Amino acid sequence: MKYNYKPQGVCSRNLTFDIEDGIVKNVRFEGGCHGNLQGIAALCEGKPAEEIISSLAGIRCGFKSTSCPDQLAKALHGALNE
Repeated sequence: MKYNYKPQGVCSRNLTFDIEDGIVKNVRFEGGCHGNLQGIAALCEGKPAEEIISSLAGIRCGFKSTSCPDQLAKALHGALNE
C-alpha cells in the first residue's frame, strides 16, 4: 500500500513509500539533503518496516529534535498502526 507523509521540523517537505507484507519499498523524499536521503531510501529498500523504525527512530539533525530519518521512522510507525 502507498503512503504519503508530511514531515515536520525538517527540511524535506514530503515523504512517500510503500509497505507490502511489512516490507518497505519505493521510499522517496521531496526536498532536504538529496544525496543523503537517496542513500537512506536505498538502504531501506526491501527491509522490514519494524527493523527500519528501530534503526532510525530518535536520530536528531544538529540542534533539531528530529531528523529526516526519524520522520521516516514516525511515518512507518503510523502506517503500521493504521
